[in-house]
Amino acid sequence: MKRIAEFHKVSLEQFLIDCTRENAKSVYGAIKLPKRATKGSAGYDFYAPYDIELKPGETAKIPTGIRAEIDEGWVLSVYPRSGLGFKFRLQLDNTVGIIDSDYFNSDNEGHIMIKITNCSNEGKTLFIPTGSGFAQGIFTEYGITRSDNAENERNGGFGSTG
Repeated sequence: MKRIAEFHKVSLEQFLIDCTRENAKSVYGAIKLPKRATKGSAGYDFYAPYDIELKPGETAKIPTGIRAEIDEGWVLSVYPRSGLGFKFRLQLDNTVGIIDSDYFNSDNEGHIMIKITNCSNEGKTLFIPTGSGFAQGIFTEYGITRSDNAENERNGGFGSTG
């Protein structure tokens, strides 16, 4: 296995900007870095920073408090945890979150925000307790075309590359 990344917490200041909850400081103190459940797991579990309850059709934007320092040539793809997708049709609003290596140095410190929707058509309410895994990230190596000449630098989050 190649060791190509490291997870960090964003600063408390950045988390307070992105998390609008009254108890954001205590939430920040309890944030867990993503980790794999087993040595054979491809995905790193992202944990709920606080209780999340979603009725069918409801959406929540989750400030994870996490940023990923990723070697160039690699990307972190974020998906819902398989069991939650299967049981509740939990979906990421952008279907797959793509975290580029240069996102780490953005103005928002590369804070990974995950927007989820309970797409249950069976009337199931989803409850994710604090500290439970709700999403997973998988690192993937990628290539570029021989004629690629991208020179722009990122400075921002969602949609910041045009």
